[in-house]
Amino acid sequence: MSDTAMTPRTDAASRAERVMLECRDLTRVYREGPRDLTVLDGLEMRVQAGERVAVVGSSGSGKTTLLNLLGGLDQPSRGEVCIAGESLLALNDADLGRFRNRHIGFVYQFHHLLAEFTALENAALPLIVRGQRKRHAEERARELLTRVGMADRADHKPGELSGGERQRVAIARALVTDPSLMLMDEPTGNLDQTTAGSILSLMDELAASAACAFVIVTHDPGLAAHQDRVLKLDGGRLVEEPPHA
Repeated sequence: MSDTAMTPRTDAASRAERVMLECRDLTRVYREGPRDLTVLDGLEMRVQAGERVAVVGSSGSGKTTLLNLLGGLDQPSRGEVCIAGESLLALNDADLGRFRNRHIGFVYQFHHLLAEFTALENAALPLIVRGQRKRHAEERARELLTRVGMADRADHKPGELSGGERQRVAIARALVTDPSLMLMDEPTGNLDQTTAGSILSLMDELAASAACAFVIVTHDPGLAAHQDRVLKLDGGRLVEEPPHA
């Protein structure tokens, strides 16, 4: 693993022993009329706790398919995805939903916040869905909003927030359950350069202190180069890109 683009972390050695995400022979084939279309073909992938991995590739290369499989939103044609040592294939639909809520955080290019809820209520929602009392869920959500620099905006609704502020709320919501895996799809793609830079700094801080793995799909070379590793999806498989000098 290359840390060229990162400031070394003192706990790197201990985290290296914890594999949070592993894909084995991951294959996804779709039926397209009379023929089969293989999007992912025997893909292998391992990501350690605290590690940030960028996935790049041309449009149509299968990046969205890969994210859907990693998040348990789709099933592979062959192979398996393991998160925190648990194979998603071993879970029924109900257990998979609970596992996803507990172990996986999602951040998209568009925040998907509920317009009628405040930032605090949006961030607390995954815990409320899990069955936690509202007061406890909102206490935890307030901690995360403070961590992402949104404490003074907790009672504002999405329409009252800037694009960068809404993305910070979305990150707080994704982290509120202490996930094992963070899946991020173009997390800075809809932001101006200054706001995107602040989100990158926030991701640095979170990666340094969190025990989860990060998989970040992006078309942005700058965002990709900022991560620990860059993997290119090509021909249904992942190829590690050389580190930037």
